[in-house]
Amino acid sequence: MIILGLLAAKTAVEIFLSFLNLQEGRRKRGAVPVAFLNVINQEDYDKTLDYTSAKQRFGILSEVFDAILLAVLILGVLPWTYGILAEILPSGLGWSALLMILLILVLSLPSLPLEWWMQFRIEERFGFNKSTKQLWVVDKIKGLFVAVILSWPLLVSLFWVFENFRENWWIWGWGLFFGFQLVMTVLYPMCILPLFNKLTPLEDGDLRKSLMNLADRAGFEAQTIQVIDGSKRSAHSNAYFTGFGKFRRIVLYDTLIDHLTPRELMAVLAHEIGHYKKGHVPQMLIVSAVMSLGGFWLINWLTKQDWLRDQFGFGGVEGRPEFLPALLIFSLCMGVFTFWLGPIFNFWSRKNEYEADDFAREVMDGDAQALVNALRGLHAKNLSNLVPHPAYSFFHYSHPTLLEREAALIPKEDN
Repeated sequence: MIILGLLAAKTAVEIFLSFLNLQEGRRKRGAVPVAFLNVINQEDYDKTLDYTSAKQRFGILSEVFDAILLAVLILGVLPWTYGILAEILPSGLGWSALLMILLILVLSLPSLPLEWWMQFRIEERFGFNKSTKQLWVVDKIKGLFVAVILSWPLLVSLFWVFENFRENWWIWGWGLFFGFQLVMTVLYPMCILPLFNKLTPLEDGDLRKSLMNLADRAGFEAQTIQVIDGSKRSAHSNAYFTGFGKFRRIVLYDTLIDHLTPRELMAVLAHEIGHYKKGHVPQMLIVSAVMSLGGFWLINWLTKQDWLRDQFGFGGVEGRPEFLPALLIFSLCMGVFTFWLGPIFNFWSRKNEYEADDFAREVMDGDAQALVNALRGLHAKNLSNLVPHPAYSFFHYSHPTLLEREAALIPKEDN
């Protein structure tokens, strides 16, 4: 009942915030607001409002669907499915890991039609979808195999730790899990990402020279700058760096290179480097480590509670790790609890964005206009919502709004 109550409250808050955002969009329809006259034309401004409205309405539908699905699962479908698979599959750590994977796979199937609709109806309607239906299916199959290959040995290892370190298994399990995360930080861009996207070194020329010189000036030694074929699936743009130490790589979407000038690309790169120089990456790793440690402690506590098996109907299944039901419940219901922490983490994320913007301005010799122009271009090309409701952006936005970032980059007294 506690979980169902929090789920109902989460769904109600999400829908309420979505309606606020929809109303704000309707209220701001008409002529382009004065603040955005140099950012976007009337046609594209109307399109951003339509795109936001379409995504918001779809988001409400998805939220209600997910809430109903989770309620149905915890009220009986999950333990019923668990019991059937547990009876079919042999006992043993490897088979128990496969049981967990199959459960997660089966429970994810109902959401596939919504993902398909978002990609081939909404994104397609507004010109962002570049994927084909065949590519979408292939991506799902590839993702499934990658998930199985990676998660199976990790789960087997966790189950082995549980069997051999009963008293403090959760500490050793957390160490194993966090170590796996660190290894994946290095391996993902080198071994997994190329399965889905093609990455090629930025060709020699003035742009590469300018970007590499900026990286050196900013104190960011990178082995290479790579271009990812994001246009293969979407017209959205992005840039990021990945890895750490000598494995650092700068990655630019090909769509970003097409949309921005070299000077604007330099400003975007300086912003991304700012996250590294300001220590945001290790900060995020520390927070992730603390959160995951708390999660493992909670799973350990849940494993010892008889009411978990009784209330959720997991009793009567033998030959499986005792904490498997707790792990399942935690995995499915974690979002119901972490949702309420979202505003705190988003506030912290927005603070980091401001710091990275300040760093970019310094690296660009005090030229904030290059980053401002880049942000304006990206908002216009991505049809980002320029007029979100303050409550919605406070709760959901990990980045400040365009006006907030411009105000911080170019204070009024500097205009």
